[in-house]
Amino acid sequence: MTALNRVPSLMARAGTASALTLAAVGGSIVIPGAANDASAATLATKALQIAASKKGSPYQWGATGPRRFDCSGLTLYSFKKAGKKLPRTAAQQYNKPRHISARSRRAGDLVFFHSGSNVYHVGIYAGSGKIWHAPHTGTVVKLEKIWTRSVWYGRVN
Repeated sequence: MTALNRVPSLMARAGTASALTLAAVGGSIVIPGAANDASAATLATKALQIAASKKGSPYQWGATGPRRFDCSGLTLYSFKKAGKKLPRTAAQQYNKPRHISARSRRAGDLVFFHSGSNVYHVGIYAGSGKIWHAPHTGTVVKLEKIWTRSVWYGRVN
């Protein structure tokens, strides 16, 4: 539930008089959990923008930037620049964020590609079924459509 969806129920609990008083004096409403949602969105947006800014950077196995990347190196670099530290490998990164459903995914979420229980690739969700990622040797950081259903999603807070 987003912060905006919580406002009507909070208003109902607080009462109309409280809401009108608050509005009259120019106060603000503190919404539990809204700061976490907002800060996660800001972090994710920043990380996504950083990854996109690396478009065309060459893939290099084990590279963590700023000019060359492997898949988890790109996500590590992007989130670090946005203010959050991630572990080094895709498999380690899978254990860091809050796991979410495909329906809950948002731009800036991590997308983990797996075979069975083995995570082998990671990218940053860009919306519309696409990710920013560093695919493999001989390629560059690019925006690409997710090519399989064998993915899991994670949200970094």
